[in-house]
Amino acid sequence: MSGESASSAYDIHKILKALPHRYPLLLVDRVKSIELGERIHAVKAVTMNEEFFQGHFPGAPIMPGVLQIEAMAQAAAILGIETLELAGTGKLVFFMGIDNAKFRSPVTPGCLLDLEVEFIQKRSRVYKFKGKASVEGKTTSECEFTAMIADPPE
Repeated sequence: MSGESASSAYDIHKILKALPHRYPLLLVDRVKSIELGERIHAVKAVTMNEEFFQGHFPGAPIMPGVLQIEAMAQAAAILGIETLELAGTGKLVFFMGIDNAKFRSPVTPGCLLDLEVEFIQKRSRVYKFKGKASVEGKTTSECEFTAMIADPPE
């Protein structure tokens, strides 16, 4: 499937079929583009209604960097699940490691957080990705992370 293009955009219904995440931890609202086996560009609409803004930080709300990484990981999970045609199988994508995480700029309510993730290594069930989050072209965070596809715990 490497390099094969999928539809240009995924709405929330297709995202919910690919990911097990639900409110309040679903952090991908739309997929703008996906190139199976290669890369994905997804979006998280950041609103003041996010639960984490109640405590991070009252009076100066900022999206936690770790949640930006989680949003990138969810985009990567969609890329992996769709590339391997595993949507609806119950398979899960688990974090194994995060490397070279850097936080560059705050993300505040009202932003559209662009999530760009690409495969950098593929081995059997273990995959390495490079991700970048940005708002209006300005990088907010970036990292590399490793994940595996597995059955859910019993």
